Amino acid sequence: APQKMTVQDVPHAFPTVDVPDHAHYTIGVVILIVGITGTLGNFLVFYAFCRSRSLQTPANILIINLAISDFLMSITQSPVFFTSSLYKHWIFGEKG
Repeated sequence: APQKMTVQDVPHAFPTVDVPDHAHYTIGVVILIVGITGTLGNFLVFYAFCRSRSLQTPANILIINLAISDFLMSITQSPVFFTSSLYKHWIFGEKG
């Protein structure tokens, strides 16, 4: 059976850089703010679309599609990136 190759088997496959702790925390806070803003903003777009009959036009369905996609990305990616920034490395394993 062929052996599974990992990143550790290939030297310099993903070079790393020493980054100060405050940079990780700053990026984490920015991502948290962007995630919260994206979540709330896209939820409000969806809410307004559902509550107002005048907004329910075929052209606005594209906008709602984009808002829902962005909402789901904000919900799923911001917490993961924020948590990794606090720990200063990827904590979710190889499958994550």
